[in-house]
Amino acid sequence: MRPEISIIVPIHNTEPYLRDCLNSIINQTFSNIEVILVNDGSTDQSGLICDEFAKEDKRIKVIHKKYEGVSAARNIGIKTAQGKFIGFVDGDDRIDNKMYEKLYQLCVETDSEIAICALGREVNGKLINERNTGEQFIKVMDNVEALRQMFKGILYRFSLCNKLFKRKCFDNVQFPEGRIHEDLSTTYKLFANAKKSVFTNYIGYIYVKRQESILTSRFSEKRLDAFIGWKEILLFVTSEYPDLIGEVTACFTYSCVDNIYYILNQVEETKERTSYLRVIQKLVRKFYKNIIISKGIAFNYKCLLTLLFCNINFFIISNYIKNNLVSWCPVKT
Repeated sequence: MRPEISIIVPIHNTEPYLRDCLNSIINQTFSNIEVILVNDGSTDQSGLICDEFAKEDKRIKVIHKKYEGVSAARNIGIKTAQGKFIGFVDGDDRIDNKMYEKLYQLCVETDSEIAICALGREVNGKLINERNTGEQFIKVMDNVEALRQMFKGILYRFSLCNKLFKRKCFDNVQFPEGRIHEDLSTTYKLFANAKKSVFTNYIGYIYVKRQESILTSRFSEKRLDAFIGWKEILLFVTSEYPDLIGEVTACFTYSCVDNIYYILNQVEETKERTSYLRVIQKLVRKFYKNIIISKGIAFNYKCLLTLLFCNINFFIISNYIKNNLVSWCPVKT
């Protein structure tokens, strides 16, 4: 029997978390699933754990491959998937046992191609559910509104894993191999392929924050991959969804400011810092007019990016003066 849902799990050296992750998937109340485990060149015991689970549950398929990154693992998973719907779980996270049942029901009941649930976060073993008000909230959206909400970022953002997609959403869409921030570079294309989406504030996906995570480690050059994605997004939205340019530009601006903060505070080598800021500066200059006229961007953020637009060295010196002014002032006694 063809599975209704294919769940793709890219795995790379997640041994300490993997059993909890896989148990949360195989114990779903929605049982008509296939689970595709893509062991992406793990050097720990992750591959053995995958094989162990596959022996116990016939719904599990295991693909062992050399390390090529999350995007390549997801692309192979999609090619293998037989389900009418596709979901993703990262190998170091876990999901509530009713997540796929609830998301599937929402898709069917509202005739939606994408269903989205809220994210929970686990930090140092403690579950943090900031948005769980206890009151059920469901929002059905057309194509444009679903994209708008994603870029506004109040209900949901770019993460793939708290979403269930009809297979047709992946028509002519692949994850960009060799990059990180692959969700940013892909999710908007999936929403563009969906006529209708539905959101629920039910918390189904638990993101487990770990110290060595790619996106929670110190700033590195690879994190600038986000700006390849942002350039693609800004050009796409300008062409296909001009009514959304305000929300998208605001989201891009806040991403710029976040990355600038990390660069200034985590990158010590001057040459390296300047090189990283130049990548952001180039894109800010290209879309500067949109930034300045946007009503959704705070004035101080516009000032910050104007400084970056004009001169990187002046920008760095201004930030240094701001951060050190207190120590230069004489202490009154």
